Amino acid sequence: MADFRKLFPAMAGVALMFGAASSAFAQQQVAAFSCVGNAGVPPLVRAEGLTELVGDLVLNCNGGVPTAAGAPVPQTNVQIFLNTNVTSRLTNPDDSAWSEALLMIDEPADGAQRYCSRNGGCTINGVGPAVGSDGLADGVDYDQTTASGGVIPNVYQARGSGANSLLWTGVPIDPPGTTATRIIRITNVRANANQLGVSSTLIPTQIVMFISATGTTSIPINNPQQTVAFIQPGLSFSLRQVKTNYLQCVSWNRAASTSNTETAIGSNTGSGPAAGTAVRFSEGFASAFKRRNVALPASHPNANESAIPTSQNVPGAIYNTETGFYDVNALAKLAPISPGGSLSGGNRLDRAGLADHGTRLMARFNNLPAGTALYVSLYTVTTSGDACSGLPCITGRRLANTATPTAARLVTTDASGAGAFSATSGTNNANNTVGVNVNGGSGGDSIPMAPVALSNGSGQAVWEVMDSDPLTSQTYEFAVAVAYTANTSNNLPGLGTATVSGSFAPLSTVTTASTSAPIPRFADTSTARTMWNISACTTNLLFQFLTNQAGFDSGFAISNTSTDPFGTSPQSGPCKLNYYGGTTGGGAAPAAQTSAVIPSGAQLVSVLSSGGNYGIAATPGFQGYMIAQCSFQYAHGFAFISDVGANRVSESYQALVLDSSLGSRTIFFSEVLGH
Repeated sequence: MADFRKLFPAMAGVALMFGAASSAFAQQQVAAFSCVGNAGVPPLVRAEGLTELVGDLVLNCNGGVPTAAGAPVPQTNVQIFLNTNVTSRLTNPDDSAWSEALLMIDEPADGAQRYCSRNGGCTINGVGPAVGSDGLADGVDYDQTTASGGVIPNVYQARGSGANSLLWTGVPIDPPGTTATRIIRITNVRANANQLGVSSTLIPTQIVMFISATGTTSIPINNPQQTVAFIQPGLSFSLRQVKTNYLQCVSWNRAASTSNTETAIGSNTGSGPAAGTAVRFSEGFASAFKRRNVALPASHPNANESAIPTSQNVPGAIYNTETGFYDVNALAKLAPISPGGSLSGGNRLDRAGLADHGTRLMARFNNLPAGTALYVSLYTVTTSGDACSGLPCITGRRLANTATPTAARLVTTDASGAGAFSATSGTNNANNTVGVNVNGGSGGDSIPMAPVALSNGSGQAVWEVMDSDPLTSQTYEFAVAVAYTANTSNNLPGLGTATVSGSFAPLSTVTTASTSAPIPRFADTSTARTMWNISACTTNLLFQFLTNQAGFDSGFAISNTSTDPFGTSPQSGPCKLNYYGGTTGGGAAPAAQTSAVIPSGAQLVSVLSSGGNYGIAATPGFQGYMIAQCSFQYAHGFAFISDVGANRVSESYQALVLDSSLGSRTIFFSEVLGH
């Protein structure tokens, strides 16, 4: 018993020690290193887009025990997956797995950013618990010669790992302890939004990112699945039409139809509207149109030149540009990765995040009739309401050097709409002689235009967004003008209906990550729209009463009066004669017949009982009315009724023109006394 009493204090001490150890273990469990996922506010991305920048995913991490001074910081493989293809640029053609996507530690500012571009990561050693989270990655370099904040890597370059995944290997992540927070940010992830499409319900389609962190140590992540973008249509395309119908026999913008000279485009006579059509590109949401980079031209405002990109390297900043996180000096900030302080390879980090150009808008023209030329405006134009005889007016332009948040510029590209910025030179001016000058006053503006290269009736025009307002839903309008010289004897211009479709550009079928495909790039979701048509010139004449019954006969004449002293284009064509009524004894009316071609300045002359010239056959016994459809614009008709042989009585009349008025062919004012 005495021995037991002696042992009791010792046992109590042991129990106390076990209790303290248990408490410490409990505290260690509470302070385990873990992270919480957060995607902030997911952006809207364009449903047409193949390379849309999704929102950053941020891990807020705390707990754990900071790595002891001189000990290797635990390395982790961080991998993300999307529910669609990852399309971030692959930066190094020699090793095509390297991606522009980046992982940052502790939100490093510009002066503190150090890049690791090495498969397997950049090894660093710990500095103990003294430093903590201070905006710099904790540690010293491999040689333990440089303290935290020197060249310790804190920005890591990803590698592609399958169509929908990115992987960062060997990222040293030092637990910050219980009194600090380590922030891990993943940025420059681009996604194929078009692959998922637009939701048919009230809930938008989402791009979802999944994240995992494993390696020499595993990091528990709460909320590892995050919505990083919502998909919405980015573009609406429409037309504003000033003129939709053109006539084959009437030249339009004649001087511009054969040469790209400084000739006004306006009409055949100089009295018509400026351009026939305005193509309209409207944002599907306020930030759908983006310029390339936050940089502006040195001579801003100026839409004739592209600015030299500048850094956009503030972690978490929203730039509303096609470029993501981009550091002009990334290659100068490479971190040592081995004894001796040699630098990591870089793997073209200078390309990371940088877009090739701003948002581009493409109009593709098809079915242009033979013999036509097409022109488009260099810059955006403005259109008014129904102020021009019930039609919209194209009233002017926004100048290249006018301060405006809606500047865009016609550029020369390849067939898909890709290529470096190259401003297209203007060759012609479209004069708007109706409407109001956009800068005030009366009269129209001179709108700089350039020709569209056509091949087999097809061509395209591409405008690049040079400046944009992410807080306003914008519509960009561009003028389109057709030009041709009437040559009806050769059936020029051809007859037909021209169409246009509008889309983002460049268009691409590359739906996965690429080293060479442009950024941004888009799928073609456009629909062709009717732009205008060229119709044959016609005159429709009504001969109210003709008869070859009860001892009477009728004759008629149709004159092609397109030859005149006023400069009218000579026209020629046949006339189709349509008979309505009956024949002697209750028979049916004669079948329609078509004459041979009636030259300009000639007359078709015919009598019902005997026929006439240009191949018109007799229609004996007919009584009723006739409508003549002539394939030229200046047909006029005359008819007479008399007794057979015209021995005793004869009456005559002029045929009625059934068409809308063309107006006068002369510039003179005279007394008008009759039909």
